[in-house]
Amino acid sequence: MSHTPHTQPLPLQGIRVLDVSQVMAGPFACMLLADLGADVIKVEPPGTGDQTRGAMGFKMKGPDSMGFLNMNRNKRSLALDLKSDEGREFFYELARTADVIVENYRPGVVQRLRIDYETIRQINPKIVYVSISGFGQSGPWASRPGFDLMAQAMSGVMSVTGYPGEKPVKAGVPVADIGCALFATYGLLAAYIGAQKTGQGQHIDASLFDSAMAFSIWDMSEYWGTGKPPVPLGTSNKMSAPYQAVKARDGYFVMGATNQKLWAKLCALIEQPDLQEHPDFATVALRLKHREALIEALEAEFAKRDSAEWVDTLLAAGIPAGPILTYPEAFEGEHGAHRRMCMEIDHPIEGKVKNIGFPVKMLGTPQQVRRHPPLLGEHTEEIVAEIRAKATA
Repeated sequence: MSHTPHTQPLPLQGIRVLDVSQVMAGPFACMLLADLGADVIKVEPPGTGDQTRGAMGFKMKGPDSMGFLNMNRNKRSLALDLKSDEGREFFYELARTADVIVENYRPGVVQRLRIDYETIRQINPKIVYVSISGFGQSGPWASRPGFDLMAQAMSGVMSVTGYPGEKPVKAGVPVADIGCALFATYGLLAAYIGAQKTGQGQHIDASLFDSAMAFSIWDMSEYWGTGKPPVPLGTSNKMSAPYQAVKARDGYFVMGATNQKLWAKLCALIEQPDLQEHPDFATVALRLKHREALIEALEAEFAKRDSAEWVDTLLAAGIPAGPILTYPEAFEGEHGAHRRMCMEIDHPIEGKVKNIGFPVKMLGTPQQVRRHPPLLGEHTEEIVAEIRAKATA
């Protein structure tokens, strides 16, 4: 994939972010900022560091997990005991130089540590202070511990995931964690831009619960419009049919004939004009109502050929379709490779370490890997020296 050569600095160059977070939502948000040029200082407890360093059930060459290595590139690590007076005072010095702080302690903890927004804004009024939590900084559930699984369950996401009448199923990827990281990033960048104009930062309250609920547009539109609570639909969709995984001779693929034009094309392609004129399938609303019978009729035709052949045939006719790939197939296939969704980073202990590629391509100022995921406390002396030099300047 070719990029136009760029001479501009990365867009967030010169912005300092203190990443006082662990596990996923906070670290992922801060990595996105770091990829765009921000100086992200990961403030970690001495000795243990971010608990994700020791996560996952398999070991790498060094002490850090592959998950940690995939959420912390382009950062510097400062080992700092925020429970000690000395550590807290140094954090205040650091906060004077920062633009953004991201923390994900349980509500109330930063107040006890005396590193909360109200304290920090006295030192630095322009600070944008992001608090990430399971359920938000206020409300009946605010003090509960909250992880992605709880947020998926309590936000309604799990109520529409899987198949009707079966065991509860969570989304296969951490939608609450990553969703919260993205919404927090959107909020903090907006607040940073505002602070440049007004001189005043603000406190941002981002939660996994709210973020997961924000994904419910179709589900809640249906509920508010009909009064019926949404239910799981497997791979199908409440807006149109056929639009789901369907079974061919050798297994499943996905396809969608989501409007009248595509529906007519599909019926012609499978040589079933009777389906097009069938009174149960004449409109989108009728096809939705009679979806099970519709899919049964289509799968009788799809059973005659293999999935890859159907995907090619449907695409040639202009009907959206695709194979159901495993992650290795997606990352190692020709399109994933072209989009550089797997990249290698040089690491002082691991050697070459794989990282997921940049999820959005900045074509004028492409994101860069400037630093390997840091070892615990790797930059402590360097950062202390920088802050001390500023203090005496």
